[in-house]
Amino acid sequence: MSYKSPIEDFKYNLAMLNYDEVIAGIEKFKEYDSETLMSVVSEIGRLNEQEVLDSNKIGDREGLKYVTDGAEGPEVHTPERFKKLYDAVKTSGYVGATMPTQYGGGGAPFTTAILAGEIGIAANMAFYMGPGLSHGAMKTILKKATEELKDKYLPNMTSGEWMGTMCLTEPQCGTDLGLIKSTAIPKDDHYELTGQKIWISFGEHDLTENIIHLVLARTPDAPEGIKGISLFLVPKRLDDNSRNTIYCGGLEHKLGINSSPTCVMNLENAKGWLVGEKNKGMEAMFLMMNDARLKVGLQGIAMSEISYQNALEFAKERKQMRSVVKDKQDKDSKADNIIVHPDVRRMLMNVKATTEAMRALCIYTAMKIDLAEDHPDEKVRQEADDFAALMTPIIKAYCTDRGFLNCSESLQVLGGSGFTKEYPLEQYMRDVRITMIYEGTNGIQALDLVGRKLTMHQGRLLQNFQKEVQKFLSENKDNEEISSFIKPLENALNEVTASTMWLMQNGIQDPENALASATDYLNLVALSSMTYMWARMAKFSVGKNEPIHKNKIKTGTYFVEKIMPELNMYSKKVQAGKSSMMDMEVAEF
Repeated sequence: MSYKSPIEDFKYNLAMLNYDEVIAGIEKFKEYDSETLMSVVSEIGRLNEQEVLDSNKIGDREGLKYVTDGAEGPEVHTPERFKKLYDAVKTSGYVGATMPTQYGGGGAPFTTAILAGEIGIAANMAFYMGPGLSHGAMKTILKKATEELKDKYLPNMTSGEWMGTMCLTEPQCGTDLGLIKSTAIPKDDHYELTGQKIWISFGEHDLTENIIHLVLARTPDAPEGIKGISLFLVPKRLDDNSRNTIYCGGLEHKLGINSSPTCVMNLENAKGWLVGEKNKGMEAMFLMMNDARLKVGLQGIAMSEISYQNALEFAKERKQMRSVVKDKQDKDSKADNIIVHPDVRRMLMNVKATTEAMRALCIYTAMKIDLAEDHPDEKVRQEADDFAALMTPIIKAYCTDRGFLNCSESLQVLGGSGFTKEYPLEQYMRDVRITMIYEGTNGIQALDLVGRKLTMHQGRLLQNFQKEVQKFLSENKDNEEISSFIKPLENALNEVTASTMWLMQNGIQDPENALASATDYLNLVALSSMTYMWARMAKFSVGKNEPIHKNKIKTGTYFVEKIMPELNMYSKKVQAGKSSMMDMEVAEF
C-alpha cells in the first residue's frame, strides 16, 4: 500500500484559483492564507501517512463486532486500532477545524475540510466516514438549532468528544422521504420519537461516549408527504449520562467499507429536541445532505488518487515484454517496465487527467461555498451559492462514477495481481462502489440537476455558469499559447447550450424526455466543467518552467484530446430522447 498526500497539487490549485485574494482576503479568514492553510493540511497528511494508512487493510479484514448483550444494550465494537487512531485525529483538531471559534473550532474556511478530507479518505475511507458525517451534523445544528442546543452540543462535537449522524432512511423509504413513518410526540420540553431507521453510518460505535443523531420524523398534526417532516436532535446519552432509548438493531454486511458500521437504529420513545421549524425538517436536513454529497464526491477523487499512486508504482517496477521502440528498451533486462507500453499509459493517463480535473473542480466549489457563506457582498454570495448548488450533484455523481472507473482501471494496470488481496486495489474498488449509491444515488443526482437546478430562479444557476465560462473565453480568445484548450472549451459550452435548449423544449412537452436524458446531461455538464478547469490550469501554467507546470500542460492536453470528446457523445445521447427506452413494454424486458 503506497500513498503520498498530494500536497504539491493542493498548493498548485490554491495558487491557480487565487485563493489568497479570493478567500484569505475575507476578513474572517485573514489568518488562513495559503501558506498557513497548507501548513495545517501538511500536518494532517503526515498524521494519515504515518498512523492511519496501514489501518485501512487491517480494518477491512478485522471488520466490526455486534454485541447484543452489552451492559446498556446492543454495542458495536470497531477494529482494535481505531480508538487510538480516533484519539490522534481528534487531538489534531481535524474534526472541528472549520467550526466557529466560539465552540472551540479553528474558524478555518470550508476549503480546509476538502483538502484535509481528501487525504483522510484516501488513507482510510471507512474510518473517516464518522468524522465526515459529524461535520455535516454540526453544520446543521449551527445553522438551524436553538442557542440552547448549540451551546449544549456543539463544543463536544467540535472537539470530537462526541460524534454526529444523520438518520433519514426507513425500510419503506429511501429516496421518497415523504413516506417516513417515524413519529415524534410532544411531551413537556421535548419530543418522544419512535420508529426505525436503516443504513445509518456510525449509528453506533465505541469511538465516542455520546452520539448525536439528527432524525427525521412526523409530529401528530403533520401534513402528509414531504411537507410534514421535522428534524430532531436525539442524543445517545442524556444530560444525566443515562442511556436514551435509541439502539442499534443490527449491522449490515457489505461489499466494502467493512470497518464503517452501517446500522439499523430503533427508537422507542427516545427523547429528542426539535431542530429548526416544525414541518421544515427537509430544509434543515439538506444542509447536512449537501455537505455529505460534496464529500462523497470527494471520496471518489481520493480513491482515484490512491489507486493511481499504487498503479503507477507497480507500472514502474513490473517488467513484461519489450517496448516496440528499440531506444526505449532496457538493455540490462529481458523485459521492460510496463509503463513503456502505450496501453498502460492510456490507463494511467485516464486516471491522472480526470483525477486532477475533478480535484480542481471540487476545490473551486469549496471556495465558492466559503464565498457564499462569508463574503460581505450579497451579489458575490448569491453567485457563489448558485455555482455550488449547480455543482453539488455533478461532483457527487460524476466524481463517484469516475472514481469507481478509475479504481477499476488502476486495478487493470496490475493485471492478475490487482485481483488479489496482496495488493490494495481490490479493496479500494469494493470501498468506492458505495459512493455511487449513498447520499442519493447518482441517478437521483441527475434528476436533481435536471429537475431542480436547471429550473431554479428561472434558470439562473446554469446561466451564471455559462456567463463565467464565456467571460473566460472572451478574455483568452486571442491567447495563441492556450488555443488548444480554448477551442475545446468553446465546443463544450456550445454542446451544453444545445442540449439544455433541447431539454427545455422537449422536457416541458414530455417530462419523461428530461428524465430519460438526465444522467447523460449530468455527464455532459461535468465534462464541460472539467474542460473549463483544464483551460484555467493551462492559462496558469503556460510559459512556466517548473516541472509541475509542464506536467499540467501535458496532462491537460491528454484530457482535451482523449477524454473531453466524450461530451459530444453525451450531447447526442441527451438529444436522442426517451423513445428507445420508454417504448418497451414491461413484458418485453
